[in-house]
Amino acid sequence: MPAPDVAALLAQLERSEPDTAEPARVAVEWLAGGEALETISQFDVCEFLWYTLPIKVPGDQSTIARALGKLLRLAGMERYAALCDSPATARILLTYAREGEEAGTSAYHRELESTGVLPPDVAELSWSSIMGPEELGAHVACAAALELAIVAGEPVDREELTRRWLTAPRTELGGDCWLHRVHGERLNRWVLGRGTARRELAQPFEVRLHAPIEAPAEPHLEPLRWLLDLARTGVRLTERLNVGRAVAAEAAGRFGWAARTGLRTGTAAGAGSDTQPRAVRGEADVPAMTELRRIAVHDLGALRRSGRRLVLTTTGRNLLDDPAALWEAAAATLLVPSPGEHDFEISIRESALMILADGDAVPDDDLRDRVAEVVNGEGWRSADGGRVTGVDLSHPLARLRHRLDALGLAAGPPSGPSAYVWRLTGTGRRAALAALRTQALRPRQYAGLG
Repeated sequence: MPAPDVAALLAQLERSEPDTAEPARVAVEWLAGGEALETISQFDVCEFLWYTLPIKVPGDQSTIARALGKLLRLAGMERYAALCDSPATARILLTYAREGEEAGTSAYHRELESTGVLPPDVAELSWSSIMGPEELGAHVACAAALELAIVAGEPVDREELTRRWLTAPRTELGGDCWLHRVHGERLNRWVLGRGTARRELAQPFEVRLHAPIEAPAEPHLEPLRWLLDLARTGVRLTERLNVGRAVAAEAAGRFGWAARTGLRTGTAAGAGSDTQPRAVRGEADVPAMTELRRIAVHDLGALRRSGRRLVLTTTGRNLLDDPAALWEAAAATLLVPSPGEHDFEISIRESALMILADGDAVPDDDLRDRVAEVVNGEGWRSADGGRVTGVDLSHPLARLRHRLDALGLAAGPPSGPSAYVWRLTGTGRRAALAALRTQALRPRQYAGLG
């Protein structure tokens, strides 16, 4: 049976409790937005009472909450009315009043989590703090499905139900699923980023990134696999906690890093002379080795330090045993921010990967000019407030270059220290696309919201 008409309920309340009708009208307008009461869910009511009401709605909040409860009881919606009068609502409103918005918002999130109707993050999708229309629709639908299961008294596995609700074809979506809708929305928003140059560069990728980028059939990520496998028995570290010379020299020779840095891996006479390349003396001579260790330890959690050794973690063992998971996790590290890194640096690396994704050889000066055009068009400025130049790009591009080397994704040695030429291997092009897709589909997070 449909819920009673809101106007009729307000008229009834006006006759019985005149002082309650106006705060009830304010509350229901915020809660239902002109839609029928039968369209609201427990999640909607909780969000109104514990977030919207204390932050956005003027007036006596406790009075408005109680008035909404009376209106909902008249509508026969007792479960929702009980939330309006609950100790949880009183406690959260008091927290906002006494401790401020940040403390109140934290209390709201804790209480909402305890209801069981908040869709959790799953492997396929982490929810954004502020959502586009498609993601909001998916979130509301999942919350309603969780509520129905709880009310029906079913044992509820929130992650499994959310995953099933996101990935199952839906009749109301024309046979599509919510996950595809959310991914499409996020990808479109990423393509339509700031600036004409950025949009023109990103536009072709909307189609290219639509489907997951599968790992190549041929061997790939060999440096990472080698280091993780070596760590099964432990990798000895120096007193300065660097990888030892023998391991650094072996890696430099095995993966072509010596040629890329003008070093050699042997110890024959003449090392260090004007006519002979200098031998590898330790990890500091091989930037790709340092970057590889950083990827394995900090970004992937695949290695950890135990005393003066690097050892394989459970995560590392699982990644070695699951090539698809290793590929997805490692490729994403091309755009993972380092501690304290600004969005500006991410935008630089992201633009560079889009330029390199077709596999063309791009001289370093040309890459810098093209990336500078994109980031200037996005509105970024240098530290002194001027336009971004090639010099401002040096650190982020160097980090990207070392990461590409570290994962075995760069093709060929440079032609000289001042004439570096960027080019990706076939696997590198796939990894660039995989990293860009992860970047495009990431959840949008905003300060102050958990």
